[in-house]
Amino acid sequence: MQTALRKMGNSTGMILPRAILGEIGATIGATMDLKVEDGRLIVTPIVSDIRAGWAEDAAAIGRDTSTEEEANWRGFGNEGDADLQW
Repeated sequence: MQTALRKMGNSTGMILPRAILGEIGATIGATMDLKVEDGRLIVTPIVSDIRAGWAEDAAAIGRDTSTEEEANWRGFGNEGDADLQW
């Protein structure tokens, strides 16, 4: 099977037929590993454990002594607050 390289913005892309994606077990949006061996491009889907880190995160939540109000605002930094006009 053949496909053409195409310009996509400042990059180059290759259209992969659905049948090829199915054969390698990839889906649209999958993260792929690329490597070159002996002048050939090897494309392999990266399979990751979607629950990786869940146990550690759950333990951290259990140790958290913040109030619900404090927890809701976590992650919202104060950078740029000095530039606000009230």
